[in-house]
Amino acid sequence: MIDFGRFYQQIAIGPLSHWLETLPSQLAEWKKQGLHGGFSSWEKMLDNLPAMTPTHLDLKNSVTATRDPELTSGETRCLNNILGQLKPWRKGPFSLYGVNIDTEWRSDWKWDRVLPHISPLKGRYVLDVGCGSGYHMWRMLGEQAEFVVGIDPTELFLCQFEAVRKLLGDNQRAHLLPLGIEQLPALKAFDTVFSMGVLYHRRSPLDHLYQLKDQLVSEGELVLESLVVEGDEFQCLIPGDRYAQMRNVYFIPSAKMLKVWLEKCGFVDVRIVDQAVTSLEEQRRTDWMQTESLAEFLDPNDKTKTIEGYPAPLRAILIAKKP
Repeated sequence: MIDFGRFYQQIAIGPLSHWLETLPSQLAEWKKQGLHGGFSSWEKMLDNLPAMTPTHLDLKNSVTATRDPELTSGETRCLNNILGQLKPWRKGPFSLYGVNIDTEWRSDWKWDRVLPHISPLKGRYVLDVGCGSGYHMWRMLGEQAEFVVGIDPTELFLCQFEAVRKLLGDNQRAHLLPLGIEQLPALKAFDTVFSMGVLYHRRSPLDHLYQLKDQLVSEGELVLESLVVEGDEFQCLIPGDRYAQMRNVYFIPSAKMLKVWLEKCGFVDVRIVDQAVTSLEEQRRTDWMQTESLAEFLDPNDKTKTIEGYPAPLRAILIAKKP
């Protein structure tokens, strides 16, 4: 059973201690409310998953765990079966004792675009907002972050994260909480805050930027990655019912407009460091995520447009500092 008690113990002393004034009651309420219908079966999968300590663990270049001696063919089949019960896997990839989870997204490609532009994470407290199953959190530990907290309300992602944690030696320097950013108080405790793939899902994007700012220490760094459109600082797309088949997309600004938004919210030293079109190789259907993916979301006759006729997904990375 998923237990947050160890997380409470870890933050009892340090910059996050004041979070204990609100967090336990929030998570107690989360446990009381109606959880996803599959949650109890996912927890059973976690209970059936063998705890392992890797002989070799690579979080710097990938998320890869191996053991010497290697798993037997029967052990590999069992591990593959348990992890398969936690499909769909969207963010990754993971290589765990010979089981290669080929996720929908090549999240390692995004990390390769982000990493050259951010301040070194060594020794830093890091918050990952909308972290999914936590792939980037492990890569943050690979960059020697001191402590990483991810938040994402999707219960399957929590179970996937806990499964990976159990297979990586029960690492206690990374924790995922089933919360949204709007549930966090102004912690002002993190040296680096990541928000990647979240902003366009927010009805009020400026409120989201203020919420991110409230989590940072003075001089802390925001790493913001989001859908954008081409154009000047006055350009913003407001999709209709759907964008690339997603219902909950509200505002897609240009990167230049997004820079203006950040400055309006009080961030300084704002930089646009990368723009990249999302390719069919970066987001695609796999054996571990078998429903529709990007190929089905684009116009079959013109891959520069979504199926609704909007510009195809273009993503930008911006770096900003809290004064």
